[in-house]
Order: sequence, then structure tokens, then C-alpha cells
Amino acid sequence: MNFSDLRQFLNFLEARGQLVRVRTQVNPNQEITVIQHRVMAQDGPALLFERVRNSPYRLVSNLFGTRQRVAWAFGEAPAELGRRLVYLTQQLMPPSPLKLWRCRKDLLPLVHARLRTVATGPITETLTTLPDLLKLPVLTCWPGDGGPFLTLPLVHTVDPDDGRGNLAIYRLQRFDSRCTGMHWQIEKGGGFHFHKACRRGRSLPVSVILGGPPSLIIAAIAPLPEGVDERLLAAYITGKPLDVLRRPESGHLIPAKAEFVLEGTVSPGDLRREGPFGDHFGHYSQAADYPVLRVKRLLARKDAIYPATVVGKPIQEDYYLGEALQEMTLPLLKLMRPAVTDLWAYPETGFHPLAVMAVRERYPREALKHALGLLGEGQVSLTKVMIAVNDGVAVRDFWQVSRALWRHLDAEEGIFLLTPTAQDTLDFTGPALNTGSRLILMAAGRRRPLRTTPPPPPPPPAAVDRRIRRLASFGPAFLLVQVAEGHLDVGSLRAALEWHPDTGGYLFQVLLSEDIELDDPVMTLWGWFSRFDPQKDLHAARTRVSDNHLVFDFPILIDARWKRGYPQPVAFDPTVERLVSRRWSEYGIR
Repeated sequence: MNFSDLRQFLNFLEARGQLVRVRTQVNPNQEITVIQHRVMAQDGPALLFERVRNSPYRLVSNLFGTRQRVAWAFGEAPAELGRRLVYLTQQLMPPSPLKLWRCRKDLLPLVHARLRTVATGPITETLTTLPDLLKLPVLTCWPGDGGPFLTLPLVHTVDPDDGRGNLAIYRLQRFDSRCTGMHWQIEKGGGFHFHKACRRGRSLPVSVILGGPPSLIIAAIAPLPEGVDERLLAAYITGKPLDVLRRPESGHLIPAKAEFVLEGTVSPGDLRREGPFGDHFGHYSQAADYPVLRVKRLLARKDAIYPATVVGKPIQEDYYLGEALQEMTLPLLKLMRPAVTDLWAYPETGFHPLAVMAVRERYPREALKHALGLLGEGQVSLTKVMIAVNDGVAVRDFWQVSRALWRHLDAEEGIFLLTPTAQDTLDFTGPALNTGSRLILMAAGRRRPLRTTPPPPPPPPAAVDRRIRRLASFGPAFLLVQVAEGHLDVGSLRAALEWHPDTGGYLFQVLLSEDIELDDPVMTLWGWFSRFDPQKDLHAARTRVSDNHLVFDFPILIDARWKRGYPQPVAFDPTVERLVSRRWSEYGIR
């Protein structure tokens, strides 16, 4: 299916029993969050809330809450889109009339990957120059949020130097009827455009798109190279040109079939404290000063539908979208780096904290070259832990990754700590905002295993230390250690674990807080990789310098507990949870 706007997608979902209309009035302040969370836990449908308190507009959420709905939005298997682009690249170089004819069916979507300017469209049905953002059903997702946030805004800006467009999702905190925050993190194209405008002493025009073809949302979060207009990818996914109309005030080309468009400017020096906000790392992000978007005009379709999503601890909608985008881009990565046979950023961790790369080495240490190269490219550059394994290891299966590390990780030449480095803005573990460190673990290249006999199963916790609640293995390389709250003495814990005969044999001993359920791999990976900084939280049995290289001797303790100064993990307000339970039959969700 090729969906030209949000409504066509909703009709498609409803015809297949994948959309529920909630006709009773709901509160955008946390109630919708709890409802969606329960629906997602059951692989439930998209939700169209037809009566949202204090708003005349309907709200839709959970659009991408299953792999099937994401695949429908793509129109085909995401990996097939990437394979088609690779196929065309390989078949048409060098081009010839015969090759063009043979590839004509595959070329058609590429021909349609363009913007088509139209004179008018549904988005112009209503226009106000005195916008009232308080009428939008903006969600407050978590009780500790700094206020309501637009969670699914497609922010369009244009490079002041070369006129290239950028489309991305940046959360916007609604401050009042005319203003929002603009949460531009590092490595974001819109932020780069703003910095260029600031150097010129000018304001930057901004168009915030809500709704439109579902492919626009997919394209906005795709890890495209800097300078590539994401709207072209949206047209490619849809299989037909994206209809846009030119706005005289901003000069922007906006989607003709969007539901809402907010037009305004962001100006140098105009800052305001934004946040905190529960984000996809499952904790509250740090409050900080960010630019202010001052909205001058609001365009909307008649009976417009406001799209929203909820972020928090996995699994949320971004989990499935991120999976699909990785599948789409992997064939392109293999084209650019033939030795890299697979790459997977773990959605359980929020993507950036952990990535695993499989490499078929053609010469010694080639895997390290690719690890360093990928850590210098776009959004992948924000990866906190990069693990390289041999071709054939299932990079999505962390048990297999653990086994590969156990067999092939060499303390002398396989561990690389990079510090200080830039860090994901939402990662709170570094010494300051946007700063942190990187860890590279190399288990690729070596074919003869260093170790063959795995360590024994973990003993009862009481046999090791009274402060330990539970011990569990995550494959042969990692011993998970759930520690009682309040015990922060890393040194004595390390000593107890290191010298016990059944725990000291693991390569890594991972300290986790009591709120991490060790029987749930998703939550284990989330709590582990969201809560440690490699530079300050690695405690080796011994560190030494060998040929100017820092060596970490095994076992290495990783302190991945929640620590004082960290933001709190998100949690529902119990009062709202009870309200939702009491009203569940009213929602009409089965």
C-alpha cells in the first residue's frame, strides 16, 4: 500500500481491525500514556481518541506499535527497500540503455522520489495568524515531565548556506499559546542549520509538520547522511512524489496533506529552560536551556487529527521503527563496507548505548578499522559500546555475542577506551551534558578460541556476599550481579566476586540495581547499558600500560547501577493507573 496521508493509513488499519476508536473523553495528562502502554504490552491496535479533554481535535497514537503496522507503513519489507537501492547501484554502474530497460521496474520508485509542487492542498483549509497551541491535545506522558510536549513533530528547516532541507523529530515542550522549546541535540541537522543562522545573526524559519503520509515519520528518524533531504526518502517509500506547496512567509515546501503545520522562527539568544522529560532511555532527561520556537501561524485540515507517541522504558513504538530502519539501511552499509556483514544497534538499550558489528576480516585488525570508522559517521558516532564479532555470529542475539566475547576477547589487544568523547544528549552517565566515553570490544578476526570451557553456573548469592540479592549469567562472558540498594562500596564487592571460584571466571561482572529484573532480557539490557559510563564505571582486576596501550585485566567489574545524581527512571502515577483500570471498559479496547 502507498499511503498519501495519515487518514488513508488509519482507514487501512481500521479495515483490518488494527485501529480502535476511543469515544469516551480522556485526559492527555498521563491517562493516554497508561492506556497506550497497556495496549502495546498486548500487541494491541492503534488508538484514535475522539474526545480529548480541553481540545477540539482528535488524537491518534500507537500507530507503529507492532512490526506488522510498521511494515504496512513501509509498503514492503524494510530490508527490501534497501536491497533494491543496492541492486540498482550495482546494476547501473556504468549505465547503459539496456541496463536501464532491464531495471525499469525497480527504477520507477526512484523516479518518484521527488517533491511535486502543487498550488493548494487540504493543509490550507484553515489558517490562523493568532495560533493557540493550548488547543492542541499535547501529551504530558510522565508525572515528572516539565510540562506537555509535542512527541511526534516533524521539524523542517533549510540550510541557510545551500538551501538543502532537513526533516527530523525533536521534542517541543509547549510553554504557552505561542511558544515551544526546540530540543536540538548534538548531531542533529536542524541544530546545524540554526548554528549557521546564528553566525549570520539571523532567525531561522521553522515549519513543524504534524501528520501527513506515515512515510514522513519514518523518513524523519532515518539515519540519512547529512545534507540528504529526508522528504525524498518519504517519497521513495510511498512510491510517488510528495505533494508540497510553497509557503510565502518561510519559503518552505510543506506537505499538502499534513494535518497541522506550525510556522515560526527560532532566534539567536532566545533560550528557555526545557525539561525534564521522560525519554526513550527510560529515565527523565536533564533540564537545560534550549532555543524557543515562536509560532506565528498555524495551518490545519478540517477536523484535523493530532498524531502522538509515548516514549519511555522499552518496548515502545520507537523500538519497532528503529528495528525496521536498521533493516532498511543494512544493505547500504554492506555496500559501503563490504567486510561488515551485519550491524545491530540494540533497541532495548535506546539504540545508541550498544551496537554489535559482524566482520569478515580480509587482513589482520580490519575489524578495528571499521569500528573506528563507524564511530565517526552520523548518528552511529554516538554509540557508547561497540562490539565487533566474527562473521556468522548472530549480532541480534546477545547470548551469542557473549559467547563470542568469551571465546575471542583478548585483554591485551581487544579492549579500547576512548575518552573524552561527545555523547548522546539524552545519555546522563557522563561527567557533563553531551560528554562521555566510548568502549570498543574486539572479538573479531581471531578464529582459534582463547577459551573453550565456560565458567560454572553462579553460586547462591549468600555464598558470595550478603549485599548481593541475585546472581545470573548472560552467556559465558557476563555475570549479572543484583546488588541491594544503598551499598555503594565497589571495591569490596569486586573483591568478593573476583576471588569466589564460581564468579571470578567470568570476563565481566555487571552490578545492577534492584529494580532490574534479571529474568527479562529486555529490561536487563536497558538497565545495564543506560546506567554506566565506560570511563568511570569499569573496574578491572588490574590496569596496566603495555606498549603505550592501556590494558584491562579480567575480570572487569562494570558498575551499571543507578547512582546518586542520575535522573529517576520513569514510572506511572499510581493514581492514574488506578483511574485507567477503573475506566478500562469505557475505552472499548479489547
